Amino acid sequence: MKSPWLAHYPPGVAPQAEVDVYPSVCALLEESFARHARRDALACMDTRLTFGDVDRLSTALAAWLRSKALARGSRVAVMMPNLPQYLVTIAAILRAGCAVVNVNPLYTARELAHQLGDSGAAAIVVLENFAGTLEECIDETAVQHVLLASVGDLLGFWKGRLYTFAARHLGKRVPEFRLPLDRGRSVTRFADALRSGSRMTLERVDAGPDDVAFLQYTGGTTGVSKGATLLHRNLVANIMQCEAWFKPMLERVGERQLTIVCALPLYHIFALTICALMGARLGAMNLLIPNPRDIPGFIRTLQRYRVNMFPAVNTLFNALANEPAFARLDFSGLVVSNGGGMAVQQATAHKWLEITGCPVVEGYGLSETSPVATSNRLDLPEFTGTIGLPIPSTEIAIRDDDGRDLPPGSAGEICIRGPQVMAGYWGRPDETAQAMTADGYFRSGDVGVMDERGYIRIVDRKKDMILVSGFNVYPNEIEQVVALHAGVLECAAVGVPDAKSGEAVKLFVVRKDPSLSEEDVAAYCRDNFTAYKRPKYVEFRDELPKSNVGKILRRELRGAA
Repeated sequence: MKSPWLAHYPPGVAPQAEVDVYPSVCALLEESFARHARRDALACMDTRLTFGDVDRLSTALAAWLRSKALARGSRVAVMMPNLPQYLVTIAAILRAGCAVVNVNPLYTARELAHQLGDSGAAAIVVLENFAGTLEECIDETAVQHVLLASVGDLLGFWKGRLYTFAARHLGKRVPEFRLPLDRGRSVTRFADALRSGSRMTLERVDAGPDDVAFLQYTGGTTGVSKGATLLHRNLVANIMQCEAWFKPMLERVGERQLTIVCALPLYHIFALTICALMGARLGAMNLLIPNPRDIPGFIRTLQRYRVNMFPAVNTLFNALANEPAFARLDFSGLVVSNGGGMAVQQATAHKWLEITGCPVVEGYGLSETSPVATSNRLDLPEFTGTIGLPIPSTEIAIRDDDGRDLPPGSAGEICIRGPQVMAGYWGRPDETAQAMTADGYFRSGDVGVMDERGYIRIVDRKKDMILVSGFNVYPNEIEQVVALHAGVLECAAVGVPDAKSGEAVKLFVVRKDPSLSEEDVAAYCRDNFTAYKRPKYVEFRDELPKSNVGKILRRELRGAA
């Protein structure tokens, strides 16, 4: 049987999803805004916005963006945590006919400069807490328009409480910054843009299926971060595929509005598709958590809501499950706990089920697949340890290094074909050609085994990628930057097991300067990498193992680590 997984689909899930029912993400969102206008689209820090509010605000912001003469398809970066402005902003960018470039707000200036430069972003919407990073690198980019958001723009907090919130949840008061206004650059406050846009009429830009919706940046085998080009049709397809898979279980909630816990960052493709976009399609309310690392504060927020769907990565499931106060919450409404981004550990899944009564359902996907490619059935009573079955309208092949299909039970590369697969890597036809097969499959770089039923288990990663709390870290990037340190002769980065984050980065260094210390290396890495990329361990060596052509053998270092 070519697609054995279809025989094991849950009741009510069809083999094919209606992936082309909307011409664009804009059309899907606008229908949802109208259909669910009176429902709450989000809740964040005692503030709620309805879908009607998001419709009105995003229309105003889209009109303001259009007034800046941004050409159709222009890239607009978004750099902020989970705040109400995020959902308004991505809807506005798409309605203005532009493409969203999601940016991790904790990026260093070096990382930000690369992403803005590579995408050719003409504008950026940035929370003012991170404007200092932009200040350091903006002259290296093509950014002409900066939209400065403040934490309280849509929260209605009085000033004293706003600064208390900013200090507690974002770790610091807003640092001083001064964005240069030369080269014709404009800097506008988010609230001012909304006021101006509300007095304008939005000139519609009807995006089509083949227009770019998002550039979702990810690492690569070269270590250079590159943008997965996600078209409107890719995102629409994955939203509809996920809805087809999730809806039979979510119907258990009945007529009540769904509440989704949105603790995963919206700049990550997992939360973007599952929480923001599918949430809008279902008329669900997203409970936005700006700082999920504040576990006590997170639990206090959860106490006030009856949540139904809880997407998370293993580290977050584990942190909550090990907090006594979490076990005292009411989980009677929870019907789906979906894990992704990194492998869910058996011990974590067992403890979560014991506390909540709702099993963790693990899925699998990548930025390049918008992201969901597989998922376990939502009606299974317990954690399976697999990544499940291919979701509707998706084909998975397990192939050897020569591209030949392997029989069930054989380990090979997981290759994915479906309407959610990206158009390619932005501006990198060579990388695209390496990633795609002649018959339209995306080569994931992950090694897996499919059984006779179609269930897939990941056994290894073909690439040297390191997965830290669900985020990809590529050794080449770490090595290229650390090698620039004057005291380093050569270096190599590998992933090592870590109880908290799944994997952590370990850096092996051969000194050029004998006085170079671990703290010197750590300080350098703090200046150049966002937190999850920084090496947790540093080991100095006299030499690194190499092949006969001089290539550093990371596998030997992993074995020794």
